[in-house]
Amino acid sequence: MSYKIISLPGDGIGPEIVKSALKVLEKISKKINLKCQIEECLIGGASIDKYGEPITEQTLIKCKQSDIIILGAVGGYKWDNLEKSKKPETGLLKLRKELGLYANIRPAKFYKSLLNSSSLKNERIENADFVVFRELIGDVYFGEPRGLTEEKGWNTMSYSIPEVERIAKLAFEAAKKRKKKVTSVDKANVLESSQLWRKVVAKIHKEYPDITLENMYVDNCAMQIVTNPKQFDVILTSNLFGDILSDIAGAITGSLGMLPSASIGERYALYEPIHGSAPDIAGKGIANPIATISSIGMMFEYSLKMPEINKVIESAIERVLEECFRTPDIAEDKSKAVNTETITQKILDNIIL
Repeated sequence: MSYKIISLPGDGIGPEIVKSALKVLEKISKKINLKCQIEECLIGGASIDKYGEPITEQTLIKCKQSDIIILGAVGGYKWDNLEKSKKPETGLLKLRKELGLYANIRPAKFYKSLLNSSSLKNERIENADFVVFRELIGDVYFGEPRGLTEEKGWNTMSYSIPEVERIAKLAFEAAKKRKKKVTSVDKANVLESSQLWRKVVAKIHKEYPDITLENMYVDNCAMQIVTNPKQFDVILTSNLFGDILSDIAGAITGSLGMLPSASIGERYALYEPIHGSAPDIAGKGIANPIATISSIGMMFEYSLKMPEINKVIESAIERVLEECFRTPDIAEDKSKAVNTETITQKILDNIIL
């Protein structure tokens, strides 16, 4: 079978890390006789510079004609002063909405060889393993009305029953294959949208009697992630809260450069690292490609239904880290840090099929 893949390198370090990820995809594809047609398109600041808009209709059409999308990162200082509708991030938000990518899946994986890179003590994070299911196309990022004047800014936080139901079902299904626990995170003590969220999640939970459901307020969850992350299995939460909590999870793993993500809809899927475009190191050849390479692993698991390939990629990354090959963001001794190209090649060398 042949798959059509759209590559969206984006801005900053995006092109560098996507290049590394596609090398991994190319090697594995040859080994397992997987046919992939890869076409590169522009998004974010790169698209603004060439076309005057963060994503073009032509790029959207090509994404809708694809099976899988691989994204690097969008944004940068260069475009900070543009009006909101023209900012690079607007292109990504539009893409998610147009493709119906309602679920963002962000695993928080703690590599044993990187425990010392975490801001937490080893005993607190060793063997921690959880995943955040973040609703992606609702909440304040898309709610209407919204607006800004000289004296006032306003947004709308809202959810419908179907929007909560579909992300909740995905989270409970994932928990069935893990440690059978879902922590639903909201702010139901003060927000009506969270009250609906909690009510709908409780209803869906009745379909999964073997799964433990725990409700937790978002402020408490943020504290618990940094004090006792091992208690979590599947975290289910809204768009805004998930955006914040998943970055906290990334920070305690040692680097945002380590964490991949999958954005899933009924028809399409997009894979990307959770970190930003890091314009301060763009072009220096020192960007950490591991999160993007891990995103390729998630692609094999979720889109291609080959979880065994994801395990192969993760094992290769683990071996390279154990051999103390690190980019500057995760190197304990910065003087011994390696560049993007070197760590990519080491991972390629350790992929065993």
